[in-house]
Amino acid sequence: MRPHPLLERYYPDEPTRVRRVRRWFDATAPAYDRITQAMSLGSGHWFRRRTLARAGLGAGARVLDVACGTGVLAHAAGERAGDTGRVVGLDPSAGMLAVARTRGVARLVQATAEAIPFADGSFDLVTMGYALRHVADLEGTFREFRRILRPGGRVLILEITPPASRAGRALLRFYMGRLVPALARLDGAQASELMAYYWDTIEQCVPPASILAALAAGGFAAPSRRVEVAVFSEYQATAA
Repeated sequence: MRPHPLLERYYPDEPTRVRRVRRWFDATAPAYDRITQAMSLGSGHWFRRRTLARAGLGAGARVLDVACGTGVLAHAAGERAGDTGRVVGLDPSAGMLAVARTRGVARLVQATAEAIPFADGSFDLVTMGYALRHVADLEGTFREFRRILRPGGRVLILEITPPASRAGRALLRFYMGRLVPALARLDGAQASELMAYYWDTIEQCVPPASILAALAAGGFAAPSRRVEVAVFSEYQATAA
């Protein structure tokens, strides 16, 4: 199951999608944190730390942050896991990994969510922050998450979901679909394109019920969704 249909405004097929999205992230990596922190009105880093606490992440945990981007979530996980823990950041974008390294994320791997280069049962927690819309197949990705988790391990996925109300959706469309890309243009045309694409993938993403069903089909028990401020979805499930 795709997280959203092919968006032909940006690419004609899946191989082109993969190449283009990676080029966008490579090119915008130096400005990405500034753009997304402004987009979240400064709340993004705080919200990530809060969700890690809710997931029960503690000292000594083994964590894989998939699609780690600039390393914000991986860095926060490292603070909670401590010196006895092990946090690895994984991302297909070399540009994003370079920024994550400057943030202090020491263990980094260039790879995709669909082909994780670790042995079965290697981690206690798998995280993914606002990147589920960029995978090729939801169930295949979740099966891979389940494979590298120990039995009883947890998955934590953060996403943005349009509100159910028509007014709320229209407001979010204006903010993220028009205002954010316009402001991102200050960092170049590719940053503006990426932010426009960001909104289109949010608006076209499959509904939360489909994501929960895909988690169950991927081998996870008790998948759940928590919503904050009407738009922030926090998915959690346990490796069966």
